[in-house]
Amino acid sequence: MNILVINAGSSSLKYQTYDMTDKPVVTAKGVCERIGMDGSVLTHKVGADKYVTETPMPDHTAAINAVFAALTSDKGGVLKSMADIDAVGHRVLHGADKFSESVIVTDEVEAVIEECIPLGPLHNPANLAGIRACKAIMPGVPQVAVFDTAFHQTMPDYAFTYALPYEYYEKYKLRRYGFHGSSHRYVSQRAAEILGRENDPDFKLITCHLGNGSSFAAIKGGKCIDTSMGLTPLEGIEMGTRSGSIDPAILEFIMSREKIDVSEMTNILNKKSGVLGVSGVSSDFRDLDEAADSGNLRARLALNIFDYEGRKLIAGYAAALGGVDAIVFTAGIGENSPQIREHMTDGLEFIGISVDPAKNNIRGKEADVSIDGGKVRVLVIPTDEELVLASDTKRLAQ
Repeated sequence: MNILVINAGSSSLKYQTYDMTDKPVVTAKGVCERIGMDGSVLTHKVGADKYVTETPMPDHTAAINAVFAALTSDKGGVLKSMADIDAVGHRVLHGADKFSESVIVTDEVEAVIEECIPLGPLHNPANLAGIRACKAIMPGVPQVAVFDTAFHQTMPDYAFTYALPYEYYEKYKLRRYGFHGSSHRYVSQRAAEILGRENDPDFKLITCHLGNGSSFAAIKGGKCIDTSMGLTPLEGIEMGTRSGSIDPAILEFIMSREKIDVSEMTNILNKKSGVLGVSGVSSDFRDLDEAADSGNLRARLALNIFDYEGRKLIAGYAAALGGVDAIVFTAGIGENSPQIREHMTDGLEFIGISVDPAKNNIRGKEADVSIDGGKVRVLVIPTDEELVLASDTKRLAQ
């Protein structure tokens, strides 16, 4: 069974194909960049081989066509024709509180994704464009929507409700939704497998998805009870270019003095803040490490804020869970930065969290980096969101 997985962004489209006949095998993957702009390019990979094609991609339908051409090409193709694709899985950012699991795309599902555009204005339109492009080119092939927000729908009302007039929840569904759901779901299941705690309702876990966008989740018995991102991915910890949680009165203060509107203020919070805004150096944590080591005090400050906010979230979620059995670090920073893992857990010995510096000196591979005999296991688990999409797509298509 061949599954195509698509993650459509506003100007990019990532894809992977899987042979799901027996155990999942990635047969090809790639990315379309600069969709809707000059200089559109597709990078297609099969094993160690890479094929780069510059081709006009005015919209997502053109990008999907370019992907199909690469997948069936004499050079780097892995399919005889697109008729070999049995189903397509799409990552969808926001499903509000309508979906607690992945679903086959119907007209009604499309309508809900469209309704959620105000909640995910950068992602939902692109996700929808990817779905509609595939439907147009591959009529009759099952399309599956896998929602970032679905995993967090088990949160209790006191965790997801904002202390605003309740009518805004009733009228506009303003509440915490959470994101990176596929990643938190994958690493929490994998942690349970590693520690022999599958189907254990008392297994208490904190998952730390640390990348350019970062979020934390408190998970008990495989179910999310709290998460750090909110109505949008802007809430929570300081990120690459996002401010994370701040005093909302700051918005009016800046807007009135800088004479800017809501749109520009939102752009500042999403694209000019975070570690980039504090450091003035970069949104890439590798650049910050290098700058901080060279004596750049603002780069060091940006990193210190990130570590401190993460440490508070971990301790707070341990309280919410009534204890913790394991911590998981994942995503680009979580998997590849021994320094962040060490600094973010430093000082948490009082709740049984201690990292072994020697074990922690690893990047990009699965490992238990906690001290021998430590009360709380500290795990590094590379995430695999695409596998979650492929597995859900196979199950629903069958």
